[in-house]
Amino acid sequence: MQEKEALQDAMRHAASLAPVALPAAVDDWSAWRFRQVTASGEYDPRHQILIDNKVHAGHVGFDVVTPLRLADGRTVLVDRGWIALGASRATLPAAPPPAGIVTVSGRIDVPRRNYFELGGKSAPTGALWQHLDPARFTQATGIDVPPIVVETTDAASGGLVADFPVPDAGIDTHLSYMVQWYTFAAMAAGLWAWFTFRPRFRKRRHADR
Repeated sequence: MQEKEALQDAMRHAASLAPVALPAAVDDWSAWRFRQVTASGEYDPRHQILIDNKVHAGHVGFDVVTPLRLADGRTVLVDRGWIALGASRATLPAAPPPAGIVTVSGRIDVPRRNYFELGGKSAPTGALWQHLDPARFTQATGIDVPPIVVETTDAASGGLVADFPVPDAGIDTHLSYMVQWYTFAAMAAGLWAWFTFRPRFRKRRHADR
């Protein structure tokens, strides 16, 4: 629990820092998780992907992830927000990115790689993906991207919802477990005392009579 408390504090601290330009070279991107950054470049709509089974306000939809080609030649993945599922999965929703040079403000996240996926982890061939994996994106497209995604904090457009709350580290779960196990321990001690001392007390009362 204390480790997760420290993690939660670190996430809140990172999210509270002033935005900086997306760094060019980073050895450990996990140290940049939840940092606010800005990046300028041009979106690549040809390689845009939709991350399936994303829920917002009780509705199922997709996260729209678009590569952003930076002025220095690098490319970074940008999660532009959530879009609702249409009438049928046979037709994916259209979410074209803004054209021309744009400046994106957002928060860095490092997608998990220890996920389970039916059918293995071969690179998807279409625009619909089950999980966001920058390494698989590079494998599928040949576009080298860092192992991060920038979750935009800009005002959403084109029907997208940009809402990326800082995740809960799960501290309350540990508190409930702690209370549960201390309750079990108190019950065990009480039952032991009851079954140990009650017979002795009854024998003493009979002896006194």
